Amino acid sequence: MSNAVLGLPVGRGLFYLIVAGIAWGTAGAAAALVFQASDMGPVSLSFWRCAGGFVLLLVVRLVRPRRSKPYGSHPAQSGGADRRGSRVRGADRTRGVRRAHRVRRVRRIVVTGVALSVFQTAYFASVEATGLAVGTVVTMGAGPVLIALGARLTLGERLGRGGVVAVVGALAGLVVLVLGGDGGGGGGHGGATVRPAGVLWGLVSAAAYAAMTLLTRRWGRDGGADSADTTVWSFAVVALCLLPLAGAEGLVPHTVEPARVGVYLLYIAAVPTAVAYTLYFAGAAVVRSATVSVITLLEPVSAAVIAVGLLGEALTVATVAGTVLMLAAVTGLAVAEARGVVAARREAAPV
Repeated sequence: MSNAVLGLPVGRGLFYLIVAGIAWGTAGAAAALVFQASDMGPVSLSFWRCAGGFVLLLVVRLVRPRRSKPYGSHPAQSGGADRRGSRVRGADRTRGVRRAHRVRRVRRIVVTGVALSVFQTAYFASVEATGLAVGTVVTMGAGPVLIALGARLTLGERLGRGGVVAVVGALAGLVVLVLGGDGGGGGGHGGATVRPAGVLWGLVSAAAYAAMTLLTRRWGRDGGADSADTTVWSFAVVALCLLPLAGAEGLVPHTVEPARVGVYLLYIAAVPTAVAYTLYFAGAAVVRSATVSVITLLEPVSAAVIAVGLLGEALTVATVAGTVLMLAAVTGLAVAEARGVVAARREAAPV
């Protein structure tokens, strides 16, 4: 996992986002296995997911060799030629830079953690109120639209005609994939029934996701963003925010197979959480926001493939059509992003 986002190639950022989207898609299947083997609720699962991700990333952080990050040359070490007053002023400047850096770091961690908490909790509330299919379509469908508008207004990032076509194609594929497959996939949450409260919660979730993505992109453009640092401590904030709700729901699940449930929870905390979110924050800092939002729609595609290939669900025309549409949109935007970077480098190169 790359620690410093600054200088990360866009191509690698695109790859990170693709891996993150695919990994997120496996979380649903693992969660379904947890629900089958225990009485754990969705909020408690989300709490253990983030708490476990925090612990795993913290362990990696502690055992990883630390590289020093100089904030500039320290006058006290520059030789005896400097006067004492210059050394004192230089030390004060260094402390001021470090203090400002810590303040920015804490602010980014808290804002990211709160946004992630609202994103997850509001999504669960949407699913509970209006069903899995509608909740997923509203949340994941509104996300790219809000991100595209926000990126245009706050970051000056333009989609262009091809980008608009890609976003529309991705949203159409999402609707076909989720609403057109297996009766809407609503299960015990009310199928594809549209309820205003669920739609409202879905929009709240999408807005929080959009804010998280746009802020990550802005911080990446400003420079100095640290994806691993942001991820590990943001999970701590999320766990603290979810702890009261998870306590009310029931923190400790009842199960006759604790080892099996533990393995599932460990997987959820490690792959679609610790690894996937680290890759997401790294990639989102260097890739255009609208492109990020569409690439991460690989999550429902991955979930659909797992449902058909591993869980034995029927392969429907809607599953194939939705998957093809979304993959085409993701591929188109990724290629356009890479070409844009190459064109910008050519323009910037001296003649």
